[in-house]
Amino acid sequence: MQIADFGDVRLHYRIDGDPDGAPVVFSNSLGTDMRLWDPILPLLPKGLKLIRYDKRGHGLSSTPAGPYSMGNLVRDVERLMDMLEVKNSLFVGLSIGGMTAQGLAVKRLDLVRAMVISNTGAKIGTPAIWDERIAAVKKDGIEALADGVMERWFSKAFRATPELELWRNMLVRTPAEGYWGCSAAISGTDLYTPTSGLRLPTLGIAGSEDGSTPPDLMRETTALIPGSQFHLIRKAGHLPCVEQPEEYARVLTQFIHDTGHL
Repeated sequence: MQIADFGDVRLHYRIDGDPDGAPVVFSNSLGTDMRLWDPILPLLPKGLKLIRYDKRGHGLSSTPAGPYSMGNLVRDVERLMDMLEVKNSLFVGLSIGGMTAQGLAVKRLDLVRAMVISNTGAKIGTPAIWDERIAAVKKDGIEALADGVMERWFSKAFRATPELELWRNMLVRTPAEGYWGCSAAISGTDLYTPTSGLRLPTLGIAGSEDGSTPPDLMRETTALIPGSQFHLIRKAGHLPCVEQPEEYARVLTQFIHDTGHL
């Protein structure tokens, strides 16, 4: 575990795998930290440099005063990758992390040679929906939203398991300002036009029971990029890397090989 201090924000990051390997950068969802990727990392092939980080306001990173913009989130990971001298990465982003992936690819194609956008969209929800959620978190904290979020995140079968508590606890322990600050970033983001201009190998992954970013939204977003691939993971909600890690890792590994990243 290490901290990158950029003055306005301090980012917690971690590097696993082969320090000299091909870089894969992971960016996680709203209300989770880098442990989101724990289930799949042991299932990925050897020879990769696996880089994870907690976005601002999440995990062990600092929580600057909100609200945040998507530009802030893109700039944070851009600075981290420049500091680590990482170029030509495979960038894997889920939910808000998938929006960050799109934004980073538009801004710095030298950093991203291929990307996986998972359970995300070029635009997610409406400003009215996000305004309501931000107001609720400011008034009553994340706990007030937690049960509804779990319903959107996970399939009914997974919600009946003891493991649900792990993810519910991770959500409610997220700093409230970090959560609503990043919610504001999602609210203010519409990437339809910039993403449609991208030309890089892209894999879109959706969960059949995702209540936050439904498969049709994921399919539509992936199709903005010519030549992209799309994969639907069944019996999984918003976090298929948690519910179906073997399939998620298999599809990601195939994409790594297809793009010549390893």
